Amino acid sequence: MSPHSIKAETPRLAAAKIGNDVGLLLAKLHATGSALNNKALADYGLRERSFSVLTLACSGLEPTQRELADFLSLDPSQVVSLVDDLEHRGLVERAQGKQDRRAKIIVSTAEGRRIHTKARAGLEACEEIQLAHLDVDENAQLRTLLRKALWG
Repeated sequence: MSPHSIKAETPRLAAAKIGNDVGLLLAKLHATGSALNNKALADYGLRERSFSVLTLACSGLEPTQRELADFLSLDPSQVVSLVDDLEHRGLVERAQGKQDRRAKIIVSTAEGRRIHTKARAGLEACEEIQLAHLDVDENAQLRTLLRKALWG
């Protein structure tokens, strides 16, 4: 049976006005996605936040810890802890910034890139499950609309 043929039952309480609130809908989508993602990431000793830091370290964009905190909407101390853990595991390194030599950038190691590639495949499978009720065009439109809502 294909994921598109599975019909999820709409909860009775979704008929309330709050069932149409963007904040609730986004929070519920995030909560269900986080549960799926964290289960898949556990095989690699990662969780969503540490995976996000690793992904950005693998991006080639050479983010600083401050940029990571701002982009991920985390307290800087949370990012320090996440980077410390990933660094301890040999997945990322702190390096001198090329733009601002006083700023430390976070870059992935070869092992970090290897783990990231495997973990990314697992998360893509989770995303397919979570968004199974959307066709390809709706999936693309959702991403476009969320990016537009966030960054114009």
